[in-house]
Amino acid sequence: MDIAGRLRRWSVQGLLLLAVAGVAWLLWRNTAANMASHGMSLSFAFLDNPAGFAVSQHLLPYQESDSYARVFVVGLLNTLLVSALAIVAATILGTVVGVLRVSRNWLMRQLAAVYVELFRNVPLLLQLFFWYFAVLAVLPAPRASTLRWGCEETGCLAALSNRGLVLAAPLWQAALQWAVAALVSGVVAAFLLRGWNRRRQRRSGQVLRLWWAYALLVVVLPQAVFFALVEPAQVSRPLLQGFNFRGGVTLLPELLALWLALSLYSASYVAEYVRSGIASVPRGQYEAAESLGLPPARVMRLVVLPQALRVMVPPLTSQFANVVKNSSLATAIAYPDLVSVFTGTALNQTGRAVEIIVMTMAVYLAISLVISLLMNGYNRRVRLVER
Repeated sequence: MDIAGRLRRWSVQGLLLLAVAGVAWLLWRNTAANMASHGMSLSFAFLDNPAGFAVSQHLLPYQESDSYARVFVVGLLNTLLVSALAIVAATILGTVVGVLRVSRNWLMRQLAAVYVELFRNVPLLLQLFFWYFAVLAVLPAPRASTLRWGCEETGCLAALSNRGLVLAAPLWQAALQWAVAALVSGVVAAFLLRGWNRRRQRRSGQVLRLWWAYALLVVVLPQAVFFALVEPAQVSRPLLQGFNFRGGVTLLPELLALWLALSLYSASYVAEYVRSGIASVPRGQYEAAESLGLPPARVMRLVVLPQALRVMVPPLTSQFANVVKNSSLATAIAYPDLVSVFTGTALNQTGRAVEIIVMTMAVYLAISLVISLLMNGYNRRVRLVER
């Protein structure tokens, strides 16, 4: 490109940047003037004040006397929790349904199509209400619930009622710490073993099927370490006391409803991205793989899906970001996410609308940018390089 073309390009970009900065400055000036006219000033000092209200679910220790800053962190962690669970579940379920959409089995193909059309065309808010009010809210109370598993005198392994799903939980003792350390070590060892297997394949053209080794390192080893060191007294089992279960860990019905709605709704879109990605792979790739004697399952796993990823990753990036943003619908069923406890309760108590809304918007923007950064980095790794 000649010098004149470069100058023209940089001039246009500079003018666009100045225009954006000018609009931002005008918005900020107008907001500051309106706040001043009402005797208000921009201040985040309220974050140090005690919140004075309870939060039904908190991954960190929280009391009513804690500050609004603590509420902000608690709500953010709840948002990240349900978003991460929904992204994992939607990816797994959507991939399975997407593969079934191109299955040679007519019945499985039609069932997958019905799932996609059903969950994709019903608004997410209605699905959320269905799971919360029509499924979980009508479950029996804890004392009347028969949905219990592994019950003994000391408690149950799991119990489901209209108060949520209660599970036995190991206490944070030495056994669990060693199990977590074994899990981390197993994952690292599995990645190293996978890299060695790929290098061996490039040298010899042969690949070892090491799925059993990966399962031993990632699944069996941590469980073996945990059960070898754990003691019955180190496991908190839910026990029915009064009108509710005590002990263990409780998954709120609001969390379950939001997770189910987000997962099933998002999985229908993921399934279509997987189907379109598979459809983009030339038919000759199937025929070449089948001519080598590969069974259909290995053709899909080793040949088709790796190539389909190049088409699937860009729309998946937007879908994962949508999962995080759609989690804000939790306020409709009072799940204590960031919007519910911070933009809702905290805003009503403090009246700091501008500060709280700006902080909440910045958080969702940051999460979406991080997801885009990670997915774009992965997309660069799997994209096809032209020669």
